[in-house]
Amino acid sequence: MSNGFVYILTNKNRTVLYVGATKDLKQRIEQHGNGKGAVFTKNYNATILIYFEEFDCYSEAFKREKQLKNWHRNWKLN
Repeated sequence: MSNGFVYILTNKNRTVLYVGATKDLKQRIEQHGNGKGAVFTKNYNATILIYFEEFDCYSEAFKREKQLKNWHRNWKLN
């Protein structure tokens, strides 16, 4: 099984939050930084990594991503 990561990105003003999951965190962050990640991160310039968690398998990271996406903004910030 391959490992997985869940991560939260924001922009320089911290006005938006983006939650994602990936198998290769370094590569995915570089993609977001180059504007080749998600359309949302490109439109809102959300390229600053503020949080991540590592999991033993990608399916666990994917489940955690769905859980975090349902959280209120204040919960994510805390």
